[in-house]
Amino acid sequence: MSEKKKMSLTVKVLIGMGLGILVGLALNLLGLNAPGSWINVYITNGLFLIIGKLFVAALKMLVVPLVIFSLITGVIGIGDIRELGKVGAKSFFLYMLTTAIAIAVAIGIAASLGIGSGVHMTSEAVFTAKEAPPLSQVLINIVPTNMFDAMAKGNMLQVIFFSILLGISILMVGKKAKQVVELTEIGNEIMMKMVTIIMALAPYAVFALLARAMANLGLGLLADLAGYVAVLIGTLMLHLFVTLMLLLKIFSGKSPAIFLKKFREVQVFAFSTSSSNATIPVTLRATTERLGVHNSIASFTIPFGATINMDGTAIMQGVATVFIANAYGVPLGLAGYLTVILMSVLASIGTAGVPGVGLIMLSMVFTQVGLPVEGIGLILGVDRLLDMIRTAVNVSGDGVVTTIVAKSEKKLDEKVYDDPTAGTMTEEDLEIHEEVEQQLAEILEEVKEEEV
Repeated sequence: MSEKKKMSLTVKVLIGMGLGILVGLALNLLGLNAPGSWINVYITNGLFLIIGKLFVAALKMLVVPLVIFSLITGVIGIGDIRELGKVGAKSFFLYMLTTAIAIAVAIGIAASLGIGSGVHMTSEAVFTAKEAPPLSQVLINIVPTNMFDAMAKGNMLQVIFFSILLGISILMVGKKAKQVVELTEIGNEIMMKMVTIIMALAPYAVFALLARAMANLGLGLLADLAGYVAVLIGTLMLHLFVTLMLLLKIFSGKSPAIFLKKFREVQVFAFSTSSSNATIPVTLRATTERLGVHNSIASFTIPFGATINMDGTAIMQGVATVFIANAYGVPLGLAGYLTVILMSVLASIGTAGVPGVGLIMLSMVFTQVGLPVEGIGLILGVDRLLDMIRTAVNVSGDGVVTTIVAKSEKKLDEKVYDDPTAGTMTEEDLEIHEEVEQQLAEILEEVKEEEV
């Protein structure tokens, strides 16, 4: 077997990420991606767009069936309804705790550095805030009136509720449901195999996604908001590498270094797709096969975390609130900052499942503390890039909480966690990847011939 074939998927993905950033920046800085140019039409917003969109669509395609099969299997695996309640309570508490810590630290750092002070920004940019549903309506909407409609729309709270209820019902039926249990377990294995097949396209998709993003965004947008961007990225990194890793070490006793090494593949996917939901298949695979978390825990905490855990978004809200308040000369004071913290923690539940959740939550916070909502228009230009980093932090929080809960429930295989090779590709998986890669190369060759 050649060296290329021995290369792990993670290494391939990281190479694709690095090349994508370099190619995208080169196209942008050399002016090759000018609107209307051949490269802009056929490469950046043609080939790159198609490959990236197809991959993200394929991941999203797997989310609902994977969550349904995995959650039902997980509930059955727990075997005790009371244990399920404990897992849910622990997960909810830890997700809310990390969100509160994230925004408190973000506000503290941003306020102490005084970002936005003396800028006196004015902007004609307008952000139209969508109306977020009240918490009472969100709670009512958890119960689906039509499960097929919930699956079609990807309403994860409703899908999670139905799957858990179905799993509990199967448990209560007992031995009569043995064939149903076997069917769901087989279905879960089939879905994980589909993840393996689609992951073969990952290095190319990551390259295409990042090359297109950097070609269109470039570095120019960062210059005007350098202070905001620097503080936000710094705080996100602090939360990821210090806060979350300390919580992991304190509550589980496991090595943060091993976690970060085994979870970097998930972080790259989250960075590339900017979607916690789209990353669910990859996150589930990493936590169960690489970190040794039992499926009965991961199948619940991962979809749950992708829905309500918003550490990265909370950090953005804290930094953005201080930045806009200083830029417009609006004093908030201690009471205002405490309101922001409380609002952000509650909003992470209240706006779950709503499209554009980060900006909706931010508009709610601005309205509550008396900041001009149109101020969001000032940071929209750099939000796309920062959203990629926020999502990577969000999924990392999902992984940390899942590991902690699994350890507390004695559902963590520590030998798997400590084994650096655990969960890496099998010979069968590598053969699947090689076959998919060969087919993709043939398709790309046909596309090039058609373009010529």
